[in-house]
Amino acid sequence: QVQLVESGGGLVQTGGSLRLSCAFSGRIFSFYAMGWFRQAPGQEREFVATIRSSGINSAEAESVKGRFTISRDNTKNTVYLQMNSLKPEDTAVYYCAASRGVGGASQYDYGYWGQGTQVTVSS
Repeated sequence: QVQLVESGGGLVQTGGSLRLSCAFSGRIFSFYAMGWFRQAPGQEREFVATIRSSGINSAEAESVKGRFTISRDNTKNTVYLQMNSLKPEDTAVYYCAASRGVGGASQYDYGYWGQGTQVTVSS
């Protein structure tokens, strides 16, 4: 019954910023760890970031560390991905995912997925 809806994607130029949002509904949000993944055409799904249910512990993939930040607001049932200094290689469909456990870097740690939002970075 968990539902996830991403928003905030779009077309930006290299060096620009986007803030993705993922709205969670159907269960108690504060029980779930959350993650962001991305997938480009013809590529495997790639881990981007994860955050524990409390919001205290988080981690980002090395490829985005220092540029992307994951956060959550448990009063709004929303997880965010702030994306700065965007590069063409960041172009992908970005997916929000939820885990009843602690989450992690594997897509198989997550049982619930949104439909994705397109991020395109042009040069």
